[in-house]
Amino acid sequence: MAKKAGKADAELLSDDEAREVLRRIDAMYPDAKGELHWENKFQLLCAVLMSAQTTDKMVNRVTPRLFSDFPSPEKLAQAPVTAIEADISQLGLYHSKAKHLKEMAQMLVDDYGGEVPGNKADLLRLPGVGNKTANVVLAEGWGVPAIAVDTHVARISKKFKIVPEDAKPLAIEHRLEELLPEEEWIHTHHAMILFGRYTMPARAKNPDPYAYLK
Repeated sequence: MAKKAGKADAELLSDDEAREVLRRIDAMYPDAKGELHWENKFQLLCAVLMSAQTTDKMVNRVTPRLFSDFPSPEKLAQAPVTAIEADISQLGLYHSKAKHLKEMAQMLVDDYGGEVPGNKADLLRLPGVGNKTANVVLAEGWGVPAIAVDTHVARISKKFKIVPEDAKPLAIEHRLEELLPEEEWIHTHHAMILFGRYTMPARAKNPDPYAYLK
């Protein structure tokens, strides 16, 4: 798809143009899925919580030891913060992440019987869990349609002028939800992440994002 002739740089794509961009990104990654390693919803929640400002590869590097040492919310809640820090010290912001992990686990034990809740309002109550983390847990753990706006999704949405350059994550989330049917939300959001991670990374040299579309 070529950009419309004469389209001003500041002009946003129409709904149909935006859907075509998203369709092509989606088609480039037919098997798109999350790259964090986890075996149950508790591990998923921990991994996503730790992924802020850190690569999934780095999170996957520390989670085997963390999950071995603290395999349940009860074990994690009882652990000294220093012990949690020791397991995740390779991550950025590991002091605050360790504190949030312990507090989150304690709330799971106290308020949810040690189980990860399956609705957004309850997830957002948990320490360290914001809108993006809640959406990932809902989508991955429960199969609930959701779009998690990380740095890749935000950058791609802005580069292709699907949203304004100053759009905040929640506005980007709502715009993508408007454009796509619910059954495509999870896959397309994963495809956008992989496209931004591997095909059009932030360091990509060609200023024309369409050069990276197949």
